[in-house]
Amino acid sequence: MTITTSDPSLDNADSRSRRLRALTHETHDRLDKSIMAADPFGSVEGYTRFLGVQHRFHRDIDALYDDPGLRALLPGLAERRRLGLVAADLADLRADAPAGDTPPFFTPDTVDTATALGWLYVAEGSNMGAALLRKMAEKLGLSDTFGARHLAPAPEGPAAHWRTFTASLDAATLVPEQEARAVAGAQTAFARVQQYVDTAFA
Repeated sequence: MTITTSDPSLDNADSRSRRLRALTHETHDRLDKSIMAADPFGSVEGYTRFLGVQHRFHRDIDALYDDPGLRALLPGLAERRRLGLVAADLADLRADAPAGDTPPFFTPDTVDTATALGWLYVAEGSNMGAALLRKMAEKLGLSDTFGARHLAPAPEGPAAHWRTFTASLDAATLVPEQEARAVAGAQTAFARVQQYVDTAFA
């Protein structure tokens, strides 16, 4: 599974998005290998566990899509929210959402913009791998309207959807301290998903 884009042609040479990719490569690569080893698309049961991972992650970031500051920096952010789609996929499969045993990473009162940009980089990058996952989900009898709603591509296509996001991400003005928090945010997001994967497929 590709959580974030690995195609350098989609990023400017010195862009923030490309720097984020480079600085999170090891964490991202470990996560990819863990997910592939778990074979979540080998059965409906495995896929349901994968949905649980997705639900936990998108629950962590759901508050970001309502944040006025982030909406100003990232036009169209609200339309990129996917927690509801993941929840609908779980309902299609008659599976319960994971228990909220830990609070979401972000709440409306705890949004740091720079950190949030790193997390959103990870969330949006996952759309770049969704095309392959969507085909794998089809083999399980799932579709854009049943069980795999959250993997459905944006109307303009995943590459264009990613470019729109990274253009806004790269244009945001951050001081060096904020840049560091954005990188730390992306690394924390990957690590958080790793934790969810390790738990779900233990």
